[in-house]
Amino acid sequence: MRADLLTDPVDGLDEVLAAVDGFDEVLVAGLLRPQPAQAHGLAVLAEAVAGSPLAARVAEAAEKTAAGAAGEDHFVALAAARTALLGSVHDALVLRVEEAVGRPRDEQSAATAGDAEHAVNLLTAARSWLCDVARAGWQGIDHELVGGAAPVVSAMLPDAALRRLATLLDGFAAELAASCPGATLERVPVRRWADLWSRAMLLTVPGAAASAPGVTEATGRLLPLGVDVQEHATAVQAQVHAVFEPAGGGTPRLVRASVSAPKPDTVVGAGLWQLLRPHMSLLAAVSEGRAMELDAMPVTCEGDLIWDDARARTGEPAEVFATARVALPTAAAFPTAPLDRHPARIAVPVLLEGYAVEEGEDGVAFQVAGQRLAVDTDRVPAAGPLTPEVVASSAACVGLLRWDAGEFLVQPLAVERSVRKKSVAVHAGAWAGGTTDKAGVRAEKAATDAVTVLRERAGRLLRK
Repeated sequence: MRADLLTDPVDGLDEVLAAVDGFDEVLVAGLLRPQPAQAHGLAVLAEAVAGSPLAARVAEAAEKTAAGAAGEDHFVALAAARTALLGSVHDALVLRVEEAVGRPRDEQSAATAGDAEHAVNLLTAARSWLCDVARAGWQGIDHELVGGAAPVVSAMLPDAALRRLATLLDGFAAELAASCPGATLERVPVRRWADLWSRAMLLTVPGAAASAPGVTEATGRLLPLGVDVQEHATAVQAQVHAVFEPAGGGTPRLVRASVSAPKPDTVVGAGLWQLLRPHMSLLAAVSEGRAMELDAMPVTCEGDLIWDDARARTGEPAEVFATARVALPTAAAFPTAPLDRHPARIAVPVLLEGYAVEEGEDGVAFQVAGQRLAVDTDRVPAAGPLTPEVVASSAACVGLLRWDAGEFLVQPLAVERSVRKKSVAVHAGAWAGGTTDKAGVRAEKAATDAVTVLRERAGRLLRK
């Protein structure tokens, strides 16, 4: 891997991010009565897209907003400009990663599903609420304002075509509600809330649903690489990254398969797998180190498998590092849909070998070909045997290359290390299908006890 390409600066990147940050700060105080500093942030955003098809509309939107006379269409234009800028950052970084790892590039654009009929009045209502939030700014939110999203979300949820936006609005409103009143906030998640606001604004545009990725079918062999676990207080998701080899030959592809479930906040660690296993047989295959044979499995044109256990069966043994050494180098990634182009979406499977390990106050890092690559051990889940200490003693790593806070870093999914002169692999998802490991067994028992108690209490409440 050309690690030097991951540390070299990307032309124009800092300027684009500065324009995005300037607009994000504008949203903190709100767009109702913009101050001179906010007007400057709007002008910089318009200047950043001056050479694009958005130029005229964004320039008008920035001028009207700075004067406090912006309408909903102007806010949509500003959201589009911000999204386009971050999309350009995504594209530049992905191109740099492809050059660094030497992986084949897919020149096709992501296919999209046909547009569906849905209630324009609900889209208008959602856009109106988002505009009210933008006028108030993050420092001006209160429970009355945030609560305005609830009836819109309730009306949207029964319509499958609007559920994507409804879910986004519901989560966004919940975050805002938990932070009310905004005037008392000591720290504002500026980038995150601007991301959510911009994405939601664009999804309120009639026809935006047509940008949802289309679905085809995949038949062939699936070779797992590792599991990324994302946990919140009330929900958990496991995303399996894998190489798919089409039946009858063809280019191997990088794919993902995800499963999520609601959870009580008392279920943590290895207990999470109990909530996820019943919904995806792939987790057992990952734990056992086996491939899976797929038969017409639905897959989006972005590479996300819509998992159906009826269309999959367990295959032959498939060791992760063998897959990474043999199949991964030739696997091509699916293209990314326009609205999904964002630096936070970058998660490229890579194999690293022959590195030296650095440990310091700022965490673990790998020295790869003379270049320092930070290791994001905070993303290593507690639901498996992989720990920062194990990562620090490794000699090879299969991980996800990500970009955060201005630099590339690697999230370990599995590592190889030497134990008594033997090479041993340790996987983040090793307990996904069950385990005999003492620590894993204890954690699962504790989770089982917690779930049993919660079910008993819920039963008592229902009986009353």
